[in-house]
Amino acid sequence: MADKWSTGVSLRNLSGPMQAVGALFAMSLDAIRFIFKRPFQGREFLEQCWFVARVSMAPTLLVAIPFTVLVSFTLNILLRELGAADLSGAGAAFGAVTQLGPMVTVLIVAGAGATAMCADLGSRTIREEIDAMEVLGINPIQRLVVPRVLAMVLVALLLNGLVSVIGIAGGYFFNVVLQGGTPGAYLASFSALAQLPDLYVAELKAAIFGLIAGVVASYKGLHPGAGPKGVGEAVNQTVVITFLLLFFANLILTMVYLQIVPAKGS
Repeated sequence: MADKWSTGVSLRNLSGPMQAVGALFAMSLDAIRFIFKRPFQGREFLEQCWFVARVSMAPTLLVAIPFTVLVSFTLNILLRELGAADLSGAGAAFGAVTQLGPMVTVLIVAGAGATAMCADLGSRTIREEIDAMEVLGINPIQRLVVPRVLAMVLVALLLNGLVSVIGIAGGYFFNVVLQGGTPGAYLASFSALAQLPDLYVAELKAAIFGLIAGVVASYKGLHPGAGPKGVGEAVNQTVVITFLLLFFANLILTMVYLQIVPAKGS
């Protein structure tokens, strides 16, 4: 009897998280479905693009530059030991395009963009604005969630491109200016390591990261606890859940890409 009772308690304890996962998945499908329905909230989309870009731009620059320097120094030490110091700059740029850009996008999208979005929707929810919209016959998924998710996807793509540019420029500065290399050698070594599908998969990662972050932030913002404390808890949960999902998605996408697309020269 004790085992049955404890098992029942465990199942009851799991019912809440499982229902939340189901509701999150259902809202994701609704958001994708409403993307193709009219009217499209173009003004809201542009406002959210500017909102997410405004809160994410400075953190992206402050994170991408130190990351690029760290990768350059680490690769320089390793490649010097291997007798290939002339590849350090190109290696840093290659790492920025394939891994550093998406990873910085994970950090900024989840830490800045998703939290700000969740706080905005959460404050609307506790002020009962969402209930008022539903009373007026306005679907909050189509009116609020879809523009925010699309804005997050677009800004994530732009942030990933920005980090890639910073990484390539940082690798060039480290290889040509600090190490006394030549621009032609840097470009040749970079083209020997990188290939066009690397950029494609990096942009695909950024788009998927933006989609996940936008859906999670919107869901937690529309379902906060009671009062300002509930909104704060929803923001914290958004960070944790988004980090876990984005790192897991990055791992899966990287493994699948490495299995499908062979490395250049192999």
